[in-house]
Amino acid sequence: MASIYDLKPRFQALLRPLMHALVRVGATANHVTWAALLISGVVGGMIVWRPHADWSLLVLPVALFLRMALNALDGMMAREFAMTSRLGTILNELGDVASDAALYLPLALVPGIRPTLLVPVVVLAVISEMAGVLAIQVGATRRYDGPMGKSDRAFVFGALALALGLGAPSGRWVDGLLMLMLLLLLLTVWNRARRALREAHD
Repeated sequence: MASIYDLKPRFQALLRPLMHALVRVGATANHVTWAALLISGVVGGMIVWRPHADWSLLVLPVALFLRMALNALDGMMAREFAMTSRLGTILNELGDVASDAALYLPLALVPGIRPTLLVPVVVLAVISEMAGVLAIQVGATRRYDGPMGKSDRAFVFGALALALGLGAPSGRWVDGLLMLMLLLLLLTVWNRARRALREAHD
């Protein structure tokens, strides 16, 4: 099923000059992973600090774009410069779910966003990533199937924060968006589990 993740090769091509610059100054893939997690924690803390402020919401789309760029860079650096390691694999997977929690859970404090819908979205996001990793346990490759993968979640939450930060009135559309995310995340978990089993069987 289509996902924004499918655009990753083009995004990586744009980031390649920056990757070479980082390697030249001695940065490692793990450094980049830690930077993504740090940015997520700082921006999440800003939203907790000022959940009623428009500017804290407007910072979120920028942080999400930086996080996605850093996530792409750490993988590229690990593969192309022999920086893969067991520690890096753990940091990459745990960093993704920790960053999701740090960036998205604070939105429960923002007026107009219902915590009873937001929190299940974040929990299902973690479960969907677990489903992707568990594919390795059954003999398949790590699954990134959509329709609500990491990049898709970043796009939706970034658009939501941008709209609210620019003054769009909250209302039922926010609830509807979160409920749609819940349904798509359930489908994502199903797709990843189903395709992992099919791949392992083949």
